[in-house]
Amino acid sequence: MARVLDDMPYRPCVGVALFNDHGHVFVARRRPDKGPEYRDAVYEWQMPQGGIDPGEDPYNAALRELYEETNIRSTKLLAEAPDWFNYDLPMTVLGKALKGRYRGQTQKWFALRFTGEESEINVIAPGGGVHKPEFVEWRWERLEKLPGLIIPFKRGVYEQVVTTFTPFAARD
Repeated sequence: MARVLDDMPYRPCVGVALFNDHGHVFVARRRPDKGPEYRDAVYEWQMPQGGIDPGEDPYNAALRELYEETNIRSTKLLAEAPDWFNYDLPMTVLGKALKGRYRGQTQKWFALRFTGEESEINVIAPGGGVHKPEFVEWRWERLEKLPGLIIPFKRGVYEQVVTTFTPFAARD
């Protein structure tokens, strides 16, 4: 099975660490009916993230995914992670998750500042109500708590995000 895994590519994706004025980051709880890579009753929270379309610039993909998942457009770029962060799917969902074509994801992460009003945020009818919701609720959270909220196989990526974007986080 290791050889099969080695032959599978990573799906190119983006992730967004969206900070409010207090240095807390946006997290949302995934819908329970999402794909097999998301089923975990304990670790249901994550930051916005998603695939990069063919030919799409990663930053533009991050803005698009943020809007499609949260309805948010009011942002300011703070930083781009210098590296791509990878995770592998667990063997229990390999071949089922991500349409069975990928071993995991390689993600380019961006830190953004939310510049709008919270009334702009809508995870139930995101993208102006055009997109199917991926989340059922959201909240602002301390950056350093995020690795403990994410599904375990993505935890290494979230630890890298925390390390990379700590300068934008609350220090109280």
